[in-house]
Amino acid sequence: MADIEPNWEWYRSFLKVLETGSLSAAGREMGLTQPTVGRHIENLESTLGLKLFVRSFDGFSPTDGALELKPYAAAIAANSAALRRAASSQGKEVRGTVRLTASEVISVEVLPPILAALRHRHPELRVELVLSNKADDLLQREADIAVRMFRPAQDALVAKRLGSIELGLHAHQSYLAVHGAPKSVDALADHTLIGFDQESAYVRNVLKQIPWLSRAALALRTDSDLAQLAAIRAGFGIGICQVALAARDDALVRLLPRQFALKMETWVAMHEDLRASPRCAVTFAALVAGLGAYIRS
Repeated sequence: MADIEPNWEWYRSFLKVLETGSLSAAGREMGLTQPTVGRHIENLESTLGLKLFVRSFDGFSPTDGALELKPYAAAIAANSAALRRAASSQGKEVRGTVRLTASEVISVEVLPPILAALRHRHPELRVELVLSNKADDLLQREADIAVRMFRPAQDALVAKRLGSIELGLHAHQSYLAVHGAPKSVDALADHTLIGFDQESAYVRNVLKQIPWLSRAALALRTDSDLAQLAAIRAGFGIGICQVALAARDDALVRLLPRQFALKMETWVAMHEDLRASPRCAVTFAALVAGLGAYIRS
């Protein structure tokens, strides 16, 4: 291995080629030419003394060595982004960039007015919103603040429990006008059901509580909560959505509330080192207040 320390841009290109599978696609997304990305990969391979990619019929395939390096390069990327966010917000004023992650439905349906009010109060604040149902790692600084539907386990986090969001079965009036409303859980077998595709850890936990909701019984399967919500609104069938969210639309009808109700804990969390950061403190407080009001509605 050479004594030269790899340039950060080489790692950035490495991660983007891993993601896209080609030099040209990576270059387009990074605003670089294909030859430039190629040189970055060659320089990184030469410096590390390691072959990272092999050309295949459909692009660039990572070697085992590249896959082993991926989490370390991702950590460098996360720390670099966190450093830039921190540098942009120096001083006592609320300014700079805060990176926030939340689930699809919360990000699209609940957070916009909360963030709009926050921006109105602090016009120099910038928000990076990551729509993800995954648990982005706050300890690795992949995000500054996270809205999570489970209790954060890490000791180095500041976490605030906001309460529980209730989930229920819902259908659009247009669907019920044609098919009628089920009178019992057993009657759902005769209806068009909307639900998950892949069994995640969360889905497996839900299935323990409602074993009748099997994948085979679903007429529409998708792991996108937004797609499920859109299908319910379109009258496709019966699905699960947040009760407070459905209550905003008179055309959505809750079904079997006594037989079916799930509780989803809601938390806001950030790294304890960010407690003194004005940009993170005001954003954290706004999320606690706004999401708390949504849960209580």
